[in-house]
This record gives sequence, C-alpha cells and structure tokens, in this order.
Amino acid sequence: MADTNETPPTGGTMGIADIMRVMELLPHRYPMLLIDRIIDIDGDKSAVGIKNVTINEPHFQGHFPELPVMPGVLIIEAMAQTAGAVVMSNMDARADTKTVYFMTIDGARFRKPVVPGDVLELHVEMIRSRGPVWKYSGKAKVGDTLVAEAEFSAMIADRDAGGGANPKISKAKGDA
Repeated sequence: MADTNETPPTGGTMGIADIMRVMELLPHRYPMLLIDRIIDIDGDKSAVGIKNVTINEPHFQGHFPELPVMPGVLIIEAMAQTAGAVVMSNMDARADTKTVYFMTIDGARFRKPVVPGDVLELHVEMIRSRGPVWKYSGKAKVGDTLVAEAEFSAMIADRDAGGGANPKISKAKGDA
C-alpha cells in the first residue's frame, strides 16, 4: 500500500481511506470527486471525510472571482460522497459494480463560507438503513467551526456489465 498509515478494508471497516481507496469506492473523478481521504471510520456508523479546498478548483472561476466561496451544494455533495464511500466499503462493493444515487437532502443549513486554503472536515453519522436505502446526518467543519449541516439519503444500485446504471436495486446490508 502506498500509505503506511492506511488500514486495509476488512469486514466492512476501512479505518483510514486514502485517495486511491476512495477512488475504488466512488465513480466520481475530477472535478466532481470532492473528498481527498476519509479518517476515523467506524464501520458504516460514522466517519470524517477530508477535503483540502484549493483556489485551482473550477467552481472558483465563477463563484466568485473576487471573493471565492465554495458552493454550499458542493459541501453537501462532499458529505454525501463521504457517506457513500463508507457504505460501499461496508458492503465490500466497488464503484464498477454498484453506484450510489442521491434521494433526499433535508435540513440543509449553511453557517459560514468555505474558502480556498480551508481544510473541510465532513463528519457523517448513519441515522438508519433499510434495504438499499441509507440515511446519514452530516456536519461540515473548518477547525472547530460548523460551516454546514444536512441530513441526506441515498440508494445503492447495481451497475450493468458495461458499467452503466442498472435499475435493479441492490440488496444492501441494513436494519430492514
């Protein structure tokens, strides 16, 4: 393994996931892959995603050129990607066999702007899972400051042999 601090996945628990592991779990790629690593992973219960916010990200060209602020929807997406990677790892799934689809976003609140140079911590906690549907709460922080929060749910679905989306719903581990 490239990172000697990385804990290999066993029984759905990742420990720490570096960028290479995250890319095995999620189909997203630049510019839509919004997490750099995941730490403090406790099975499918909770984790902390890390996003290093940099000025060279494409959304800062227009949001806003003189006062760059990370769009709130991308902060929510980063929280969802963190939770999605944790669920996929817990299922021992890979991005080439399953995909994660957003279903709901509830109670989104944006408290403070996130700007280039910030290290965004994406704290996610599972609320519940039923079959292929998972619901998480997320809190985004810069240091000790809460910058955004939301609850969101997603569905895990199988991909077809060609790697495309397949309407067949996965039988995900859950508390049905």
